[in-house]
Amino acid sequence: MNNSNLVNEPLWKKESTVSQAASIPLVIEVVSTNWRDDYFTKAGKYEEVGISEYWIVDYLGLGGRRFIGNPKQPTISIYQLIEGEYQVRQFRGNDRIHSLAFPELNLTAEQIFQAGEVA
Repeated sequence: MNNSNLVNEPLWKKESTVSQAASIPLVIEVVSTNWRDDYFTKAGKYEEVGISEYWIVDYLGLGGRRFIGNPKQPTISIYQLIEGEYQVRQFRGNDRIHSLAFPELNLTAEQIFQAGEVA
């Protein structure tokens, strides 16, 4: 969260709610059985609002084949806002994650999936 923009958020003090992309530079969703919401609905809404980066962590490979490929496999999809539209890059296995929000991040997709198994 971009704390310096909270003064511009009308609902922050009363409801802890933010509504401006400047306050929310990154959203991460973990896919469950309602994967359509993450890939269809939320991606469109976040793009429209102007969220700079949106991650979909599909650790079980539940998403549709058009989103994560065939055969289905665990995938991290990172949507980055470029000229008002999301461009997506996907990471699997030993692919190193590339994130504008976390430029120093030095993890592979598999390391992120394994961290979730430990919890």
